[in-house]
Amino acid sequence: MKKYADIYLFLLVLFIVLPMLLIIFLAFSQGDMANLKAMEFSLNNFTKYLGQKAYIKITMTSLFLAFVSTVICLLIGYPCAYYISKQPAKKRNSLLLLFIIPMWMNFLLRTYAWLSILGKTGVLNRILGAVGIGPLNLLYNNKAVLLGMVYNFLPFMVLPIHSVLLKIDNSLLEAARDLGANESEVFWKVVFPLSKAGIVTGVSMVFIPAVSTFVITNLLGGNKYMLIGNVIEKQFKYTGDWNFGSAISVVLMLIIMVAMTFMNRFDKDAKGGRGLW
Repeated sequence: MKKYADIYLFLLVLFIVLPMLLIIFLAFSQGDMANLKAMEFSLNNFTKYLGQKAYIKITMTSLFLAFVSTVICLLIGYPCAYYISKQPAKKRNSLLLLFIIPMWMNFLLRTYAWLSILGKTGVLNRILGAVGIGPLNLLYNNKAVLLGMVYNFLPFMVLPIHSVLLKIDNSLLEAARDLGANESEVFWKVVFPLSKAGIVTGVSMVFIPAVSTFVITNLLGGNKYMLIGNVIEKQFKYTGDWNFGSAISVVLMLIIMVAMTFMNRFDKDAKGGRGLW
């Protein structure tokens, strides 16, 4: 077992710790990557980010869209997960497969498919045109980006909530009914509290990739709407300013850490549930 533990530790350091240390090093330094010895400690990258309102606005827009997409995924995902958890095993597996199959497809291809659906000559506009509506401008705006987020990240909300709901002991529900609780009270006082752990996991799994996405914005936003992920991509891929890109990445990591800390507070309360209040 110690042998395997050493392998896991090596992989952890190689693929997680070292890249993060490199990003932090670049974020707090200034100079040419070709000459690491000549690089100097500097906070200019962070002052550049904080000193321009455009970057702050992009960050706030990223947080807003990530928050809205997470809420929408929760509002759609929880009822879906609840319905699926109440079905017989064979039907339940078939319904879960509908959420899992799209995840087998490449993320880029899944997002790219929406171009042929939402475009002016796309499927949706053709249907609307047949009834005398349109063509509508459905692409290259924040609504299209939001749709892409919800579509791509909805399974990450449904699966953990479903997993928790499936583990709830039916005897607890029967006990609540025996004590005089109606179906609404059973749900809000037993089922919902016991499913908080799944909600916390689902929210975390949706919010984190949503706040850092750039592929969805590039395709469905048409490069007209930039999020913080697009700014980071631009620094590494086009401008070559790895120091500034790393600084923004550190800011994004801090935002995610704060969000995770906030969600972990709810996760602690959710462990084990509370049964009847």
